[in-house]
Amino acid sequence: MKVSDVCRAIEKTAPLHLQDDFDNSGLQVGFPDAPVHRVLTCLDVTEAVVAEARDRECDMIVSHHPLLFHPLRQVSCATYQQRCVVDALGSGIAIYSAHTSLDNAPGGVNYRIASILGLGGLAWLQPRADGAGGAGVIGELSAPLEDFEFLSRLSSLFQVECLRHTAPCGKRIRRVALCGGSGAFLMRDALRLGADAFITGEMHYHDYFESDGILLAELGHYQSEACTVDLLRDILLQELPELEVVTTNLNTNATRYDSSQM
Repeated sequence: MKVSDVCRAIEKTAPLHLQDDFDNSGLQVGFPDAPVHRVLTCLDVTEAVVAEARDRECDMIVSHHPLLFHPLRQVSCATYQQRCVVDALGSGIAIYSAHTSLDNAPGGVNYRIASILGLGGLAWLQPRADGAGGAGVIGELSAPLEDFEFLSRLSSLFQVECLRHTAPCGKRIRRVALCGGSGAFLMRDALRLGADAFITGEMHYHDYFESDGILLAELGHYQSEACTVDLLRDILLQELPELEVVTTNLNTNATRYDSSQM
């Protein structure tokens, strides 16, 4: 099996034409014809993740967040991105990232988050003009929950250490809109479509003043998309059942919430 085979397998679910204009999904490091025996899936590519891939004898890393958003001015040791590229190439490890190509795809990141929440009847918050995908999803719980119970469920399901949210007031939550990662730009769509709650990874302070009665909750960027590690594994095994795929053992969340975690 080759790197190009793995790329094609991912792109059946997350074709590159679905990515946003600012993005850099696709093959980041390595050569399409290089052989692949074992793949490591992760959310973020860090130096520790590259070392983990090497230690676990992986030929390829498949991540959600791209290692490279902007062109490198040099390939040396000045930044962690450069060091990752040098280490990966020196170890014969290819790197592929499926970012907004996977966010915007049916069956992608937001569908996986909705599945964890148990939402049905999914529709896009912002559908693409071509109907092939979209940004964010909205769906319904099988039975409504009071807002404080819904918030508690979020914390448990996504292992959130510090959940930021608007004040609960006993409102019943059934229709839920969501977007993994930085989804604040979709809040007005959630309101327009009658959502009782809008869930995302991170929002701005002033967004809370414009909630207009909708329950807002921030899971944390990492927590909202940690599920992509398993999602990427599942996509690869569905398309390439003979490929060995392992998931990272590392928590790459760079954010800490209190000094006791230092």
